[in-house]
Amino acid sequence: MHHILLQAAGNPLLGMLFPLLIVVVFYFFLIRPQIKKQKEQQKFIESLREGMEVVTNSGIIGRITKMDGPIVRLMVDEKTFIRVVKSSIQGEFKG
Repeated sequence: MHHILLQAAGNPLLGMLFPLLIVVVFYFFLIRPQIKKQKEQQKFIESLREGMEVVTNSGIIGRITKMDGPIVRLMVDEKTFIRVVKSSIQGEFKG
C-alpha cells in the first residue's frame, strides 16, 4: 500500500489525474444535466401561447390570457387575473 502512495507522489501525472477525474464527473453528472434542463425550460418559455393552462414555480395554476413581453396575465378564476413574469412559469398544467 505504501509503495502505491510513493509511486503516485513521485509521478506528477498521477497526482493531477484524480482532481481532473473529479472535474469530469462533476461536469457529466451535475453541470451538463443542469445546462440541458435550463435549455429545455427556455425552449418551453419561448413556446408559451395564449390559452395554455400553466403552473408557476409557486404552484399557482392559471390560463394565459395575455402576453406582453416578459409579463404574462393568468386567469386564475372567473374574472380574477394576476400578472406574473414569464420565467416564473414552471410548466404546462396537466390536471
